[in-house]
Amino acid sequence: MAEQTVKLEYFIWEGKDKKGGKANGIMEAENSAMVKAELRRRGIVPGKIKKQSKSALDGIFNKPNAGDVAVFSRQLATMINSGVPLVNALDIIAGGIEKSTMREIITAIKNDVGGGTPLASALSRYPEQFDELFCNLVNVGEQSGSLDILLKNIADYKERIESIKSKIKKAMFYPIAVIVIAIIITVILMIFVVPAFAELFGSFGAELPLPTKVVIAMSEFLQAWGWAILAGLIVSGYLFTRAYKKSAALRAAMSRLSLRLPVFGPIFTKGAMARFARTMATMFGAGVPLVEAMSSVSGAVGNVVYAKAVLEMRDQVATGQPLNTAMRETQLFPNMVIQMTAIGEEAGSLDSMLAKVADFYEEQVNDAIDALSSLMEPIIMAILGVLIGGLVIAMYMPIFQMGSVVGG
Repeated sequence: MAEQTVKLEYFIWEGKDKKGGKANGIMEAENSAMVKAELRRRGIVPGKIKKQSKSALDGIFNKPNAGDVAVFSRQLATMINSGVPLVNALDIIAGGIEKSTMREIITAIKNDVGGGTPLASALSRYPEQFDELFCNLVNVGEQSGSLDILLKNIADYKERIESIKSKIKKAMFYPIAVIVIAIIITVILMIFVVPAFAELFGSFGAELPLPTKVVIAMSEFLQAWGWAILAGLIVSGYLFTRAYKKSAALRAAMSRLSLRLPVFGPIFTKGAMARFARTMATMFGAGVPLVEAMSSVSGAVGNVVYAKAVLEMRDQVATGQPLNTAMRETQLFPNMVIQMTAIGEEAGSLDSMLAKVADFYEEQVNDAIDALSSLMEPIIMAILGVLIGGLVIAMYMPIFQMGSVVGG
């Protein structure tokens, strides 16, 4: 637990290997002393070591993402399959990467592999880019002599999982973004436009309609307390974010809540099913023992509730219980998933059955998001109409009344 709270930074290093040749790379560590210690452990004489400077834009645009990892996996698989030696393949790939951080990481991995370190061990030194699941599959590929096949499977897996994640994020982002923009526009109108109308109405000396009075009162409240409300929202958001990162109980509570949300809850559940089934199928199909595979799967399902359930299932499977029975006892998996798992276990084709389950739920997520997008458009238009249209009507009602009085 303590390791998760340690702040790691990237250090660029230079030195000499066991043969006296130049070596360089990038390493993630707490400080330069740890870099020197790790280099000596690898048989490298440390030379120049400096912390990699990162601007705010580097953190946004230069940080490697899952797509970069998928492309790297596919490129490496293609080169190994073509007979290119591993070190040469890594060198060629590093030379073609645009993002400097990813390029330096691949260069460091190349140097480690060139020094005799297994690829899986070299990758494991960069857990932010290459997680436990990735390293386990690479290790299996190295042991079985089918590294190119496993790397291709990893690329396929990463692309499928990222596709599901991006679609769910898109379904969430669109309505939230539109509503936030509508609220911002409403606040701007309330602070800068409504006061001008209120001043104009004050010169009339007439009784204002109730909706207009309410809007003017809200405008006055925002002018008086708007900055306090904004500061409160920022502080609350910051405190919630910190608490969410530190509190496992809060993360579990938010995960449970997300699964119970109307409309979005079923999408999150189907997404978790798809990721569970796809990850299990990939790991088990690669020859990773079931219990060991489930340890990696728990970190890939994307939901704390299901992650905890997978770990409980792993403990039960370790004692000899069938996977489908362990799944049923969690009361989180649909009957179809349990039955397909049972058939796969009996027929000795668990990986292919879980792959079919993953295909089914990925299609379900796609259909649900398409339906949600069609449903959200009229709802968003209605919200915009109530917020903006209601505000405009309330401010023009006194003018309409004056026109009818003058006309009368």
